Amino acid sequence: METTMEQEQSAIAQRVAEKTVFSVLIALSFSHLVNDTIQSLIPAIYPLVKDSLHLNFTQVGLITLTYQMSASILQPLVGLYTDKKPQAYSLSIGMGFTLLGLICLAVSHTFALVLASVALVGVGSAIFHPEASRLAYMASGGKHGMAQSLFQVGGNAGSSLGPLLAALIIVPLGQFHIIWFSLAALLAIAVMLNISKWYKQNTHRIKPKKSVQHLENHPQLSTIKVAIAISILLVLIFSKYFYMASLTSYYTFYLIDKFHVSVQSAQMYLFIFLFAVAAGTFIGGPVGDRIGRKYVIWISILGVAPFTLLLPHVNLFWTAVLSVFIGVILSSAFSAILVYAQELMPGKVGMIAGLFFGLAFGMAGIGSALLGKLADMTSINYVYQVCAYLPLIGLFACFLPNVEGNKARK
Repeated sequence: METTMEQEQSAIAQRVAEKTVFSVLIALSFSHLVNDTIQSLIPAIYPLVKDSLHLNFTQVGLITLTYQMSASILQPLVGLYTDKKPQAYSLSIGMGFTLLGLICLAVSHTFALVLASVALVGVGSAIFHPEASRLAYMASGGKHGMAQSLFQVGGNAGSSLGPLLAALIIVPLGQFHIIWFSLAALLAIAVMLNISKWYKQNTHRIKPKKSVQHLENHPQLSTIKVAIAISILLVLIFSKYFYMASLTSYYTFYLIDKFHVSVQSAQMYLFIFLFAVAAGTFIGGPVGDRIGRKYVIWISILGVAPFTLLLPHVNLFWTAVLSVFIGVILSSAFSAILVYAQELMPGKVGMIAGLFFGLAFGMAGIGSALLGKLADMTSINYVYQVCAYLPLIGLFACFLPNVEGNKARK
């Protein structure tokens, strides 16, 4: 009798968990929005700290490199560890590091303290992203592309809000007013503590699928083919995030230098671009679920090339228009790349998420540092002429195997 009651309670709990899937995804997307809003304040205040601390472009690039590398190095390790031992409360712990870095950044008046502050924010990101991506996978109900896109769109919406909020609050009022964003971090910690309860009750969802099901839905690939496919995806991540680094870190400087707009106006143009990135991210996942992720990856990386090649040669109006096309098309790839890689290596969701998020952050950091050095040696306009050719690397996508079988086209 007692066993029957326990089974009934378990069944009820399971049904309740199923009903909370979308609420979990929305809460997770909101947390990602807050997390990435805070992170996007770092490049948003570059014009301020460049003037107040008398920095050159190389030093500006080093700020991004410090932040991105502190995030990228830890993420695969966090993902590998939590694949074996899921940590329900790690999301809140990660946001705690971000909160500490945010407070330090508000009072940073030396270059060294700025570097230390952004490193703390990077550590918070390294802890947050692998486990948050795992949670999105768990709550997806099988619609992995849609879940990743909903999760990613929160982050990209947050990234777009950073420059807008910087233009409205930080630029006119000063660097110290970054401190107000700590309230958002505290709210996100509260939301993530609530999500963690669902996480603890539903860790069974992340178990690898049975081998029979795997064979039915996905072609069996050799270890060599999987390794080649992962390598191609990493090359595509390099292409995407090196180019994205040129826009997220130096777009405001490019607009100020070439078109002589104000800092606040440049931040608004950056907001338009990053909002387009958020829209593209949301589009990419569901489209990948429907037509196949390989095709989304192909269209996204290579399809943006005509627009990047035109960008350095047009006026301010067309620069803004092209930036929207670039943002929408290029950003649609990441959710597709991530889920494609997770399907290549089922059962290693956290490790794959950590690897790809880590590489994305790492490529953005290295790209920002190298492009900053290139800008000091040549000009900011020359940087965009060189980066325009990076999306042509998308040609490598034609060598990716089809891991979805006929599923995507049903």
